[in-house]
Amino acid sequence: MPQDIGRVLLNLINNAFYAVTEKKKQNIEGYTPTVIVRTKKEGNKVLISVTDNGNGIPKNILDKIFQPFFTTKPTGQGTGLGLSMSYDIVKIGHGGELKVETKEGEGTKFIILLIIDQPKQKTL
Repeated sequence: MPQDIGRVLLNLINNAFYAVTEKKKQNIEGYTPTVIVRTKKEGNKVLISVTDNGNGIPKNILDKIFQPFFTTKPTGQGTGLGLSMSYDIVKIGHGGELKVETKEGEGTKFIILLIIDQPKQKTL
């Protein structure tokens, strides 16, 4: 379902924009907010990555980011469902993987891995 993956990408890109905007507010000299979306096909796999140069995700909360209702955003700015739903769409709905690589102070990369021509998974 391309619409599902579109929702996942929209969520990841919105989160990346939020991260770089928050870092921009710190008025760091020479900082240029950057969000990069890349796609790559390797055999029967498609990799989609969304990378930002925001503040990164602190190690002490990294294991919670895919849990429902967990958010780092202030009240009213996030529901805590975006990454949880994105994870479920990729994993359950499409049999893929959603991974995160991050370094505090430097940024975050979310990687979606999808297998092409696999049996259909159940829909969310």
